[in-house]
Amino acid sequence: MEYLCETTSVEGLVQLLACNLLPHGYWFYVSGWIPEGKDPRRVDAKLIEKYGVDLGRTARARRKRLGQANLRYLRHGRFFVLIATHGEHLFFADEAASIRDIRHVPLRFAGYSISYRRGNRTRDGGPDARWHAHVEINRQRYKELQAWFLEIAVHRSAARLAAEFYHVPFEPYAPVRRQMLKLLHLVNAVRKRAGYEVLPYAVLPLRRRIVRPFGAPRGSGETGGV
Repeated sequence: MEYLCETTSVEGLVQLLACNLLPHGYWFYVSGWIPEGKDPRRVDAKLIEKYGVDLGRTARARRKRLGQANLRYLRHGRFFVLIATHGEHLFFADEAASIRDIRHVPLRFAGYSISYRRGNRTRDGGPDARWHAHVEINRQRYKELQAWFLEIAVHRSAARLAAEFYHVPFEPYAPVRRQMLKLLHLVNAVRKRAGYEVLPYAVLPLRRRIVRPFGAPRGSGETGGV
């Protein structure tokens, strides 16, 4: 069974990290860009072979019991990430200078900031001691969005502005939803002061799409596990 690593969308790579890997202890990562002139698929093959990434579910479970790390390798376009669990592995020696812990240093990709952290509050208002994947718009990109929306707040019709909000290219993970709700509040405050119609919350897409990270399924097998 072919090891699938090349995601067909930004959303697919983010979804794999946030929903499939981080909750299963994949926290130590190296990321980068494959230079122009290099064949990404040849780089894929080299890294997969070097670090023994192409393992089935049972082999990964065996390594975990022995105190050895498991790795996953993902790529979208020329961006790649190698991400590992706790344990012994050649990866930690060879990449020591570049490895980051996603619990402390977020992975930044395509305007997203992806990390793993404790929750803030539970639904009943108490402290949330559990760990969660945290996907938000990174600070720089959010500042750019805020500047753009405040600039056009009173220079677009309500319908045009609603379309601008709807097409912001970020999946509405909970932190993204909070960011977009804050941005909508700022825009509505500007429009209200100027005597313009404010926008309802319904202009924001608040339900995340579930995507197929590798496009149409090419079969099933053990390589899909964590």
